[in-house]
Amino acid sequence: MGKLKGVSRFNIASLALGFAFLYLPILILVIYSFNASRLVTVWGGWSLRWYHEFFNDDAMIGAAWMSLRVAATSATIATLLGALAAVALSRGESFRGRTLFSGMLYAPLVMPEVITGLSLLLLFVGLNAGRGFWTVTIAHTTLTMCFVAVVVQSRLTSIDRSLEEAAMDLGCDPARAFLLVTLPLILPAIVAGWMLAFTLSLDDLVIASFTTGPGSETLPIRIYSEVRLGVKPEINAICTLVVAGIAAVIVIASLASKLSSRQGESAAPL
Repeated sequence: MGKLKGVSRFNIASLALGFAFLYLPILILVIYSFNASRLVTVWGGWSLRWYHEFFNDDAMIGAAWMSLRVAATSATIATLLGALAAVALSRGESFRGRTLFSGMLYAPLVMPEVITGLSLLLLFVGLNAGRGFWTVTIAHTTLTMCFVAVVVQSRLTSIDRSLEEAAMDLGCDPARAFLLVTLPLILPAIVAGWMLAFTLSLDDLVIASFTTGPGSETLPIRIYSEVRLGVKPEINAICTLVVAGIAAVIVIASLASKLSSRQGESAAPL
């Protein structure tokens, strides 16, 4: 009586409470983004007024465009470097300095963001580099590369290396065997790593605040500066658009990973 199709009522209630805790505030934010009232705590009817205000706010649009550029660029670079690092760690089991290399690669996973941001700031100041788009991009690449490496390395360790060895027995050199056999199999992990890096970059506030400069304000920094003076209904509209954009990225990445996984499975017996 206490179970429903093998799942207890307690587990169902715990799952429901967990999802409500995570997603109910986001749902309330989305609903209030269509609020016609200027007061964020008073419902005044349905309206698209604050979306119109956002698209007419040049400073906010510029910050959003900067965040998208930084996120796309840093995620692409982090995916490339992180995937190469994952291959080196999973295939180079005994190269000299492996422990030091892996420790330095995964350090941002446990390093407080304020320490990472401050150290990068001191680096850029020491190099006399003007802070702007590229300094934020480099900082976000440093932050997200380790996450990509973890995702790709976990996928590489689960792949049967005999498939690649069979390709080399049939005449492929190691590089060609990797491109034709291993790369299609790890492509879903690479796509997932890019998606994770993009989301982390889009969300970052602390490191970006240390490494940004005039004319390179990202959306989280802009929102934070606005919220300190009071929450405006326009902020709800902006956050709703960000949630919708991230959801679209997740759907597209999931579809791409499923497609590549099916192609890899069909190519594996060959």
